[in-house]
Amino acid sequence: MFLGLDSSTQSLTAVLIDPTSGVICCQISVNFGGDLPQYQSPSGFLPGGIAGEVHANPLMWLDALDLLFTRLAEQTDLSKVKVIAGSGQQHGSIYLDETFEDRLAALDASDTLVNQLFPALTRATAPIWMDTSTAVECAEISAALGGAGEVCRRSGSTAVERFTGPQIRRFFKKDPNAYERTARIHLVSSFIASVIAGKSVPIDFGDGAGMNLLNLATQNWDADLLAATAPELGERLLPPALATTMQGLISPYFVEKFGLSAGCRCALFTGDNPASLVGMGATTPGNVVISLGTSDTFFAAMPGPKTDPNGYGHVFGNPAGGYMSLICFRNGSLAREALRDKLGLDWSAFDREALSTTVKFAGENLMLPFFGPEITPRHDFAAPVLKGSPSFESGSDPALQVRALLEGQFLNMRLHSEWMEVKTERIRLTGGASKNEGIAQLVADVFQAPVERLDVSNSAALGAALIAAAADGHDLPALQQVFCQASPGAALLPNTLLAGIYQTALGCFKTLLDSNC
Repeated sequence: MFLGLDSSTQSLTAVLIDPTSGVICCQISVNFGGDLPQYQSPSGFLPGGIAGEVHANPLMWLDALDLLFTRLAEQTDLSKVKVIAGSGQQHGSIYLDETFEDRLAALDASDTLVNQLFPALTRATAPIWMDTSTAVECAEISAALGGAGEVCRRSGSTAVERFTGPQIRRFFKKDPNAYERTARIHLVSSFIASVIAGKSVPIDFGDGAGMNLLNLATQNWDADLLAATAPELGERLLPPALATTMQGLISPYFVEKFGLSAGCRCALFTGDNPASLVGMGATTPGNVVISLGTSDTFFAAMPGPKTDPNGYGHVFGNPAGGYMSLICFRNGSLAREALRDKLGLDWSAFDREALSTTVKFAGENLMLPFFGPEITPRHDFAAPVLKGSPSFESGSDPALQVRALLEGQFLNMRLHSEWMEVKTERIRLTGGASKNEGIAQLVADVFQAPVERLDVSNSAALGAALIAAAADGHDLPALQQVFCQASPGAALLPNTLLAGIYQTALGCFKTLLDSNC
């Protein structure tokens, strides 16, 4: 069997698969807030951060690891696990002194991970992806490289507040003595992988690209970005590697304490977004994943290290090889809910039957679907912008605004993914709104691609389990055929009669957007 772990913002999850039978044998989670209340982090992070700081306690992740393996050992025979791989919330960073390596090598199964590893921390808390405290550091890094565009060209993203490089720079500036004592910097993914491997292991290309430090073209740390971030930073990072790179046998701690086999091996861990790309079966170009949540997310595989000229999209390493892009749209379900409430509607207005009544108006009425500031494109919108018929603009026909909102969201998504130059051949739709037939059909129509709904729980942990099996020699596409299939009858085909209409609407949408940004 192969074990995948995912340390997300709120929980640590395990998925155990058996490729021979094609069965997910076990899924189990530890919720940080509910299971570890002593860390006073009900949502997985420490509340009350100042000036945009959002941190988590890395000791909580260690206690969760002990608790998760305790529960796994109670439910399954861990001696059958052949390889462990995993993922972690992207952009979280942990800072450790020179004793960390020796402590990992000498872990004692009679004691806890926390008791043995906490003295190695040079920073008591870990900044995570929600932290927005590094605007000054982002500007400094961009200036040192000659502008935001150059940072994006090299690293795949403009300097972003939540990314690890600016966080490291802020730590160096605020506490240079603690930075000096820091011998190793890990991401959440590589930190947990190091504990399981019993030694410090590299950061993989997928997660490393979320640091503003990795050069996409060379797939190594960029000397200029390192120098712009903090002194002697390269000495504190191991060379990056592919996620499927085997790291040797797991630590005896897990063998003696939880009954894993002494022959069990550890692969590299990656970020939760790259792992989800694997778990959603979308690691080849042409396959797109759209997640419809509070924010909407578009991510897809790419054959080469092309970057977004506007700096909105992010490029990471693909665990299956090559690259992937992730583009986030802040006005996702928040906008859909805002329009619903403004017009006094319920979700039936978004259903397929309701939307079919306005199909003759497809592409005719345009809406910039932003009820607040947006990040793709980056602009502080105060309200949607409407352009169309009087009954549409006035709201006297609410159904027209519902259609235009959804069309606007997916036209915006299509427009801002064109830089990838990859034809969308199949869309895998997930998230709460994906269950709505009307919304799903509009995605198919706007993109002119078939849509499959995947109700894959724990996609990052599943992706990690698939990476573990691939690292052992199993064929990843064959594994995805078994474990990442859409529900029977769940595919929706595009209405090809709307292809030309939405192609024209895309150009009109861009014109309206350009005139309002």
